[in-house]
Amino acid sequence: MDWISQQPFALAFVLLFVIVMLRANATYWLGRGALNGGRLSKKMARHLEGPTMLRAQRLSARLGIVAVPLSFLTIGVQTAINFSAGFTLMPLRRYLPAVIVGCLLWALLYSTVGMVGFAAIGALWNQITG
Repeated sequence: MDWISQQPFALAFVLLFVIVMLRANATYWLGRGALNGGRLSKKMARHLEGPTMLRAQRLSARLGIVAVPLSFLTIGVQTAINFSAGFTLMPLRRYLPAVIVGCLLWALLYSTVGMVGFAAIGALWNQITG
């Protein structure tokens, strides 16, 4: 993250957007694969029935398509929501616009407030270990 924080804002924003877009879509396709006969390990099967996944499914059911972009503003539910979208076969014509909005929000948040936070933690660490 240090390298990204040293880049101009526009470049940092684009890099973060691409990173989160790749991650979110990979998670969506993993969900699709799990539904369509992908072999799941026992550990993965437990995650599909775990509390985070159940919370993600309830959020998706309650908020529908809005759950995808909103998940990018949360901690701990984002991956489960994207996996759930794939697992429940959310159509790409709905998922892609929603995930683009979510990724834009995430990239904006991390390229502004997030980078300031990382810089502050790094400065504090340097003071402590200094």
